[in-house]
Order: sequence, then C-alpha cells, then structure tokens
Amino acid sequence: MLTATTPLQSVTLLIPNFQAGGAERVMIRLAKGLHGMGFSVNLVVLSDQGPYREEVPSGINVISLQASRALFGIPALICHLRRERPTVLLSALFHTNFIAVVARLLARSPTRLVISEHNTLDLVHSLVTRWRWIAFRLLLGWAYPRADAVVCVSEGIADGLRHVLPGLDSKLHVIGNPVVSDEVIQLSQQPLEHPWVGATAPPLVLAAGRLIPAKGFDLLLTAFAKVVARTSARLVILGEGSERAGLTRQIQRLGLSDAATLHGFTPNPYAWMRHAKVFVLSSRHEGLPGALIEAMACGCRVVATDCPHGPREILEQGRWGRLVPMDDPEALAQAIIEMLGSPTAPDARARSQHYSLKYVTHLYLDVLGLKAGNHLRP
Repeated sequence: MLTATTPLQSVTLLIPNFQAGGAERVMIRLAKGLHGMGFSVNLVVLSDQGPYREEVPSGINVISLQASRALFGIPALICHLRRERPTVLLSALFHTNFIAVVARLLARSPTRLVISEHNTLDLVHSLVTRWRWIAFRLLLGWAYPRADAVVCVSEGIADGLRHVLPGLDSKLHVIGNPVVSDEVIQLSQQPLEHPWVGATAPPLVLAAGRLIPAKGFDLLLTAFAKVVARTSARLVILGEGSERAGLTRQIQRLGLSDAATLHGFTPNPYAWMRHAKVFVLSSRHEGLPGALIEAMACGCRVVATDCPHGPREILEQGRWGRLVPMDDPEALAQAIIEMLGSPTAPDARARSQHYSLKYVTHLYLDVLGLKAGNHLRP
C-alpha cells in the first residue's frame, strides 16, 4: 500500500446517489483507489439509494445529506465542510458541482475544491429548452471558475468548456475515468448461465447502458435486424431506462424476439463482456464511455459510433476497434458482421490499461493537491 506522506489526509467525494450511472460508478472506484493509498475517504451523497451502494467497501465513510433535491443538500454539506474540514472536496456532475461551489463559499472553508465534468455541453444543450440552456450557461459561468480545478474525462468535454468559458482553460485537466480494476477482471471470470452463452450458441453481440435516446439502442436494433438477415447471432442489451417499452416494441416489430433481448440491469456486466464476441457502443452522445473500455479490458472486440465524445479518443482513431458514422444502421451492421468474422481483430486490453484504477488515481493526486511517489505508467 502506498502511504500518504503529504498534507492531504482527508478526501470528500460528492455524488448525487448510488443509482446506476457511469459517473457514480467512476467516483466509487476513485474512492476505492484513494482509500487503498491510505487516505481517509468520505463519500457524500444526496440520498443513500441505488444498486451501487453495495460496491462501496468498508473503510469508506458514507454520509447521506438526505436531500430530495441538490439545492436542499447545501446546508448539510456546509456542516460537513465545517465539521470534517477535508483537505479536498471532489464532486461530479453539474448539479452536485454547483452545490459544492456554493457550500464551500458559504462555509468559508479552506478546503480545496475540484469539480469533474462527465457530460458534453452538446448533450446538455440537446436535452433542454432555450431558456433552460441560457440559465445553465449563466450558472456554469458563475460556478466553474470558482473551483480550484476542473477535471474533464475526455478532450471533447474539455474543448466544449473552453469554447463556452475561455477563461477556464488554466484550470482544466483531462483525466480519463478509472474504469479498469483487478475487481473487473475477477468478476469477468465468474460463471454465466444463459441459453445464449456457450460453445454451441450463436455468436453473442453485447451492448450496455441506460435505455435512453442518447445511447442509440434504437439504431442498434435496426442494425442488428440487418445482421441476423445475413448471419447467425444474438444480441443482449444490459441496462434499464425510460426507453424500455419503446425498444421492446421495436424488437417485436423487427421480428427480433428470438434474437435480441433487453436483459435489464446486472451488477456484473463483465462476465457478459468476457463471453461476448463483439461489444457495440451505438451512442449519439458520450462523455467517456466506460462500458466500451470495460469491454476492451475483458478481451471483447468492439464496434463504436464515432460520436462526440470519447470513442475516437479511446480507440485512437480506430486502431483498437471499428468506428462507424452515427445514425447509419447499414454501416453499423456491416462493422458488426466484419468483427464477428474477423480472425485478426485487435486485442485492446493493453489500451484499456490507460484507464486503470491505479494509473488514473495517480493522475488525480496532482489535481487534488497531493504529491505521492512517481506516476505509474500503463
């Protein structure tokens, strides 16, 4: 274990809850990494709800602000900063980043504040009305410059913030997510029982993520109908979300009931990744798609849409997997078919180590204000 030898002794990480979101899982893993280095770690949540609660190891202090909305959590967060006096507060996602800025200001706390952005501004803009976007821009412009540092999980996210807030550039740091850990590899080796898994089963195509329009699962189903018209395969989509009913109807309409299924949320998607022949990311927007990196770490071949932002960066312009244009079902289908039949698909496990827990946690140490040992190289 690495020993903390600098003034940074206590770290507070702030997330909305333990629901099944990528940013939440990233922060839990980062908490594990910091705790493993010997730091005292508090994981503060607005509400102590969600399936990821079970992933928090003992030794990490979970504190619930018991707030139904982010703004309602400000008083309790102020009390935490005054009582615990953490050396650094790290938050993720805009609404929790905003209350972190407000709480530190009102608490008059010397705590260093680092906020992290996991979503592209393009995605936010596409999901809100014109007036909400104007309000968001104003709040962003007020809050983010008041942080000591801003971590972006991809270059695309950083570029978006530079465009909106040019004066923020000196505070921006690009650090990928700590997606790959020893635990991920261990979980991938667990047995998986399903009629579509096994030596005699057709090749398995896998996708994972929240069932929302941004993930493009409607595009994937349209493409997969073209795949099964040309070759034998099965599709499993892991995750839950608001689009389940619509995607279920689409499966029936395309005649895919025997070839595609919405499997729902699973706490161990990695065993599926180990058994899948191809993992597909069909997104229209991303920040940094963790599931894509996890699939690479589990030895799965990958196909991804060239969406903003992350896939091109992760795959190094297609070196480690296939990149296809967005909203092009024919191109996506052809890439899946080619990957299913390719005898020389690249092994991307080495590339995935650039997003390992050890490597990324060490990169965070400088931003958090800690110097401890030499950075590890992937």
